[in-house]
Amino acid sequence: MIAMDGVIPFEFSIPARLFGAARDESGRPLYEVITASTDAKPVRTNSDFMINPAADLNEAIRSADTVVVPAVELAGLDPRQVDVVIESLRHRPRGSRIMSICTGAHLLASAGLLDGRPATTHWNHTAEFSREFPRVRLDPDVLFVDDGDVLTSAGAAAGVDLCLHLIRHDQGSTVANAVARLCVVAPWREGGQAQFIEAPVPDNEDASTTSTRAWAMERLDADLTLASMARHASMSIRTFTRRFRDETGTSPNQWLNRQRIDYARRLLESTDLPIDQIADATGLGTAASLRGHLRTAIGVSPSTYRRTFQPEANVPGAPKHTL
Repeated sequence: MIAMDGVIPFEFSIPARLFGAARDESGRPLYEVITASTDAKPVRTNSDFMINPAADLNEAIRSADTVVVPAVELAGLDPRQVDVVIESLRHRPRGSRIMSICTGAHLLASAGLLDGRPATTHWNHTAEFSREFPRVRLDPDVLFVDDGDVLTSAGAAAGVDLCLHLIRHDQGSTVANAVARLCVVAPWREGGQAQFIEAPVPDNEDASTTSTRAWAMERLDADLTLASMARHASMSIRTFTRRFRDETGTSPNQWLNRQRIDYARRLLESTDLPIDQIADATGLGTAASLRGHLRTAIGVSPSTYRRTFQPEANVPGAPKHTL
């Protein structure tokens, strides 16, 4: 964890809290989280207190599997400190990964680490970011972007989503879900960042699609249609579609497809069910349909995904991942 002047405490605390909560079956920690700054000097937050890191930045980065750049107050950054951090990022170990939370993406972009790559940041900074870093393929609508060895998250609490995604990737869904329960957060949030961008609040708060989404989640294997969901919500299709997008940031059909794919992923991660049974249970139809949907969503086949998310890291005694 990189600490620098102007760091925002909430975002800064997220990785230590979530990665620190990841345990194996015997209760042993699966990550070691180290906080580092230039020469291990104290740094000021954008609030009224200081952070006293435990390690020197260059020394910590040399042994890290994952380097985290948390959110910072962009207006108050010290250019000299930024230069030191950027130089350190450029010399991180081969094979390590780097992730940013919120405005931390500006540091990654400044280091040239996002050139030509997909990334995201807080929606309130996307216009500024695009002007300053035109070579970055910015996606302002998503909660996070996983581009392999470089990952970025959207604003503030989207850091929770990215950390859980990494834990799920490293340790499997069982560990990630346990961390989510312990930290009292959702293991996976619906929609993208678009749902959090400032927008008018619906006039009638009682006319929500929440109950219909819950109803649909209980019958993903059924023949759900836009008309049947609108009927359950006691709305016209047009009103239901508009209100659904206001509340989730996506359309009903896109949301439904996402839920079915996510359910299929959970079954692939945690069961040995045949692919055709998973396709049927999730409402995706046939094994061929499931393969097509999964490839479109995440670029891999069901069998490849299953192998990825049933890792040796779930076995007691597996090596830690150093953060």
